Amino acid sequence: MRIGELAGRAGTTPRTLRYYESLGLLPPADRTGNGYRSYGEQHLRLLEQIRALQDFGFGLEETRPFVDCLRAGHPAGDTCEASLAVYRRKLAELDACVERLREVRAQVAAQLALAEEAAAGEGEPMCELAVNAADPPDERTYP
Repeated sequence: MRIGELAGRAGTTPRTLRYYESLGLLPPADRTGNGYRSYGEQHLRLLEQIRALQDFGFGLEETRPFVDCLRAGHPAGDTCEASLAVYRRKLAELDACVERLREVRAQVAAQLALAEEAAAGEGEPMCELAVNAADPPDERTYP
């Protein structure tokens, strides 16, 4: 199949395919007699693997071990040790991100509780927005 057909089937663009090829993620296409690139089903399979991983948030370079695994003849891109290592790293990154989000959520919830108390007249304003905006900047006092 030609580059436009492969791009359409993979949900990408010919430019992206040429870029992946330049990075070595896709093997070079065969060339027809008139110089057009000719791609096979293996190229589509590699592209589907790359796209699926990118949809999950993997960076382009993180897809390389999966592509290499497929190119080595394995039935799936995640059956090689290098691919499993990428999965482990990504999972650790996600765990750290989830933990950070939990911390931020707790901080926002605490700030909301303080703000609701202040709005109900039960406490002092806790935000610099409560400072009189008419005061010159160097005369403002912040809590």
